[in-house]
Amino acid sequence: MLSINPKEIPTAKLHGYLLGAVAPRPIAFASTVDAEGNPNLSPYSFFNVFSANPPIMIFSPARRVRDNTTKHTLENALATKEVVINVVNHAIVQQMSLSSTEYAAGVNEFEKAGLTMLPSEKVKPFRVAESPVQFECKVREVISLGDEGGAGNLIICEVVKLHINEDVLSDQGTIDHYKIDLVARAGGNFYSRAREGFFEIPKPIATLGIGVDQIPQEIRNSKVLTGNDLGILGNVEQLPTPEEILAFTNTTEIQISDSIETNHQAAQEYLAKGDVMTAWKILLAK
Repeated sequence: MLSINPKEIPTAKLHGYLLGAVAPRPIAFASTVDAEGNPNLSPYSFFNVFSANPPIMIFSPARRVRDNTTKHTLENALATKEVVINVVNHAIVQQMSLSSTEYAAGVNEFEKAGLTMLPSEKVKPFRVAESPVQFECKVREVISLGDEGGAGNLIICEVVKLHINEDVLSDQGTIDHYKIDLVARAGGNFYSRAREGFFEIPKPIATLGIGVDQIPQEIRNSKVLTGNDLGILGNVEQLPTPEEILAFTNTTEIQISDSIETNHQAAQEYLAKGDVMTAWKILLAK
């Protein structure tokens, strides 16, 4: 295990470790205007949503490591107290990347990236018309985390209006994760396309799982079952009863082996299919 004191390595190297390990990160495609009304557009992956009531988003334009200068987005947010946060999907990821070029102050990144400026309704910065969801925001507070290169500046934004392209909605009116096709940022030049890696995990708050500590030791110490497998097994509210196990062994076409590892492999296959109770019955069958 490599153990590092952050104060003992160069900031640029620490930055690489942080971004490589804390990933993928959502992208705030932030649109601002300066005091004269000149548009600016730039992406930031130090970003997330932090509250629904009030609706709060926070993103952080960090000071540049190489020369300790600040970003135009930060300067504009401080000057005007307004920003539009646009989400980034796969259809505009290359244009988003181009907009991150460090153009001079006053240069319109909408034009440089070939994106359409869409007037907002509550704030002065423009929306990105091609973005599937746009959040018009008022800046509530900006918190500086330091005055050296690499220091973040938390821009705390309250959403005052949001706009959703209906093409990304499901039949139920919720955002469809596959239709919206979001991308996320990782370390270096790497990005992640979210819809290619979706999987579901039932939330434990819906049930009171027995917990891994209540799984029989023979199963808990399995050479086959992984920690994820045990987490799934521990999320059931109760184990199958002896009567249910007996009925299962008398009727199932699944062959219960004398080999513990073989049974654990069979149970693992059912866990992968989402059939947790069959997996439990295989594990508990004698």
